[in-house]
Amino acid sequence: MEKSVVKFSHCNKDIFCFFVPEECPECGHSFSGQRLEEAPVSIPNPFSNGHKSPCSFLVAPTDENKLREFDGGSGDLHTGITNTKGVVFNYTKSGVRRDYQGWERCISVPLVQPDMYNLLDQWDPYLEKFSATPMWDPIWQSFNEETHNCYNYTLMFINCVLATQGKRALSKDEFTKGFVLPRVKRASKYTTLCREISQNHFYITDSPPKETKETAAYGDVET
Repeated sequence: MEKSVVKFSHCNKDIFCFFVPEECPECGHSFSGQRLEEAPVSIPNPFSNGHKSPCSFLVAPTDENKLREFDGGSGDLHTGITNTKGVVFNYTKSGVRRDYQGWERCISVPLVQPDMYNLLDQWDPYLEKFSATPMWDPIWQSFNEETHNCYNYTLMFINCVLATQGKRALSKDEFTKGFVLPRVKRASKYTTLCREISQNHFYITDSPPKETKETAAYGDVET
């Protein structure tokens, strides 16, 4: 896991680092014995340990991605579904694989609320039965990077679960835009940020203009 990233503002700059320095890296002003105008904020880490995220949809770099990094390219990503014990079911060229390790740094999307007891009780049988169908057996149907892949496997399972609850299926476009892309982009930016800080100790950008009271009220609303 990456170190914790913090952000503080000074001399009209937003400064990202792993710890607040004794002086501003932009202007050299000493912080010794003084408080910053605004308290440093912690940047949320978008990654989690998939094996500690039961009943979740996971996204991680593929084994072929040697650096195991999120660079925003969908071709370098692999997806899976965890059971209630954190075992990751994922579809590969050799069929459905059950991974007990290897997903310690990934994007996790919880699929079941803690109070959904009936679904939690049935989750593992659903996942085992779904994974055992001929559709995912390489003897009956071959892996295809475009039409029959790990993403098809995970999304089809999610839609099967939705069907048992009487809910409509999600299209690939809906699920990708609503749940996957925003998280992958956030992870890619975070990875780039950590790399810059590791190489240069800081990452510095211009601070955005101060918001008016009217716009500040809506600052946390995503459009």
